[in-house]
Amino acid sequence: MLRKILKVIAIVLSSLIVLILVAGIVIYVLSEQRINKLYTVSVAPVTIPTAETEIREGERLAKIRGCTSCHMADLAGDSAFIAGAPVGRIPSANLTSGQGGRGQTFSDVDWVRAIRYGVNQAGRGLWIMPSHEYFSMSNQDLGRLIAYLKTIPAVDRVHPPRQLGPLFRTLLVAGQLPLLAVEELDLTAAPPTAPPPGETVEYGSYLAVTCSGCHGANYTGGPLPGADPGSPEAANLTPGGVMKNYSEAQFIAALRTGIRPDGSAIPNEAMPWQVLGGSLTDSELKTLYMFFQSLPASSVDAS
Repeated sequence: MLRKILKVIAIVLSSLIVLILVAGIVIYVLSEQRINKLYTVSVAPVTIPTAETEIREGERLAKIRGCTSCHMADLAGDSAFIAGAPVGRIPSANLTSGQGGRGQTFSDVDWVRAIRYGVNQAGRGLWIMPSHEYFSMSNQDLGRLIAYLKTIPAVDRVHPPRQLGPLFRTLLVAGQLPLLAVEELDLTAAPPTAPPPGETVEYGSYLAVTCSGCHGANYTGGPLPGADPGSPEAANLTPGGVMKNYSEAQFIAALRTGIRPDGSAIPNEAMPWQVLGGSLTDSELKTLYMFFQSLPASSVDAS
């Protein structure tokens, strides 16, 4: 009797091992197809300014748009940006012209393709590059940003090869990992026309795109992509969430100081209030507040 039970257990375990191996192979093949897919992009020319004032504005945009958050303050990238055995290793790229840097080989067209469409020189999708946030960037702002990237000091920093671990491969195949922003874009569509700068809801929407990566397309907040379980969630920025507690002056003060109206500190370390508060003008902060107040109130509150 015991031998029969052990035999059944052995058969069950063997079957499970086979199923796991087959599932692993399928996940690997499907994920490889996704990450190695080739994209053809017709890149419209963008004027790259040379005036110092425009380059300095590009530096400000690099901070506001989150370039320095992922690629580090020197824009030479971080080998441990995303790392771990089940996750893999996804270093953020070195954008400078130093050893291992994209600036060594990138043309103006390469910069536009990478930033606006999330596609590299070989035609493959860039990993963890939020091009869905940059697609709507105006040609003027994109040109300023590229002008700055072409002038940053060279830093020699060669990152180890990127690897995608079993956890991220599984999430990618399951549609739970936004690894390739290019998959969300219509590569045949022309970028939308950006609204003119001003204290308008439309321009506030343009500025707020950089907030959507954490707070979601509808700005209702929720779990941060890739965050550890139990990490603070991104706040609901609609009038039904935290924004109901802020006046315009309090909103500006919170982003300047990191202190909320009740006197407590903004709890989420992923919230780059120092960068935004230190880089956005009072007019831009007012415009952001105006836009968030114009959103439909949502009862979701992830604060």
